[in-house]
Amino acid sequence: MPHLPAPPSATPIPPPQVWDIFCQVIDNFGDIGVCWRLAADLARRGCQVRLWVDDGSALAWMAPQGAPGVTVHPWPGAVPASGIADVVVEAFGCEIPPAFQQALAARAQSPAQRPSVWINLEYLSAEDYVERCHRLPSRLMSGPASGLTRWFFYPGFSTGTGGLLREADLPQRQAEFDRSAWRARHGLQDGDPVFSLFCYEPPAFLQAFASAGTATQWLVTPGRAAALVQRQLPQPLPRQVQLLQPCSQPEFDDMLWSCDLNFVRGEDSLVRALWAGQPFVWQIYPQDDNAHHAKLEAFLDWLHAPDSLRQAHAAWNGIPGANGSPPAWPGTTAAVLSQWAQCVQAARNSLQMQPSLAEQLMAFADEKC
Repeated sequence: MPHLPAPPSATPIPPPQVWDIFCQVIDNFGDIGVCWRLAADLARRGCQVRLWVDDGSALAWMAPQGAPGVTVHPWPGAVPASGIADVVVEAFGCEIPPAFQQALAARAQSPAQRPSVWINLEYLSAEDYVERCHRLPSRLMSGPASGLTRWFFYPGFSTGTGGLLREADLPQRQAEFDRSAWRARHGLQDGDPVFSLFCYEPPAFLQAFASAGTATQWLVTPGRAAALVQRQLPQPLPRQVQLLQPCSQPEFDDMLWSCDLNFVRGEDSLVRALWAGQPFVWQIYPQDDNAHHAKLEAFLDWLHAPDSLRQAHAAWNGIPGANGSPPAWPGTTAAVLSQWAQCVQAARNSLQMQPSLAEQLMAFADEKC
């Protein structure tokens, strides 16, 4: 009986890439918000992720269900028995503990393992320096990891940057979202003008509130936004003001999709407002030296913002004009909001053509491994 040829051996499936992401919560949960979205997105794309954070309390409401493939750990003093990950990410300039730096150095010298890829994930900006500095190496000259290279990775809005966080299923989620049902659950009619408020303490809040009129419904997020309206508006609060409870990140997206104008702040909610495709006004994180003014201007230039949207941002952020005072808040008429929506949607369409931040990080890590 003739012998049949042996079947070809199956190509072994490599184990999933392991990532260590380090996050220190500085203020307002923006850092942990970005890091959680990144960790969850990497895991959905087949990676195993350990998120090391010095204050993970916000995840109880931000991500109450967790995410398959992601484990959350307190800020470490020692490297786990399983060793350092294949890719190590320092988020926003936080410095990883010395024990992990020593483990990076030991793995780099081990003949049995490939060196880890060490990435410093920077803050989001539309300024020109981002493209110049994206993917640049930095060789450490001292400390436990002396001689190793750390790579700078910059999120951004242009093709010369690392892109933005965007889950693969985001377009499908938006297409299947029932805006009318969401509004009905929150006591809102389809025809109601609805504004969401997620902010610090914008100088133009009272102007914007008065300009919107009593027909506009305001959805106010917990924390500083709620404290602001309770401090600046009459008590009891006007009937068109609704104070919200803390919500998960997907629920925050639902709110942005349901509103006619979104006031957002920081980095994470700015990106989510862009994906929502609705008109928005961004309150940028203020800096003592007013460096945020140039950062905001660069973003509005990239956005090709019309004059009325630039005026709104200057008023909302308290940026003085030629006469030394911030401009007045522009009226948010239906025509103005329509113009802003067209601007945002054009920007979103261009961004959707670019690979996401997680995709680019994974490709970069593969390239450097």
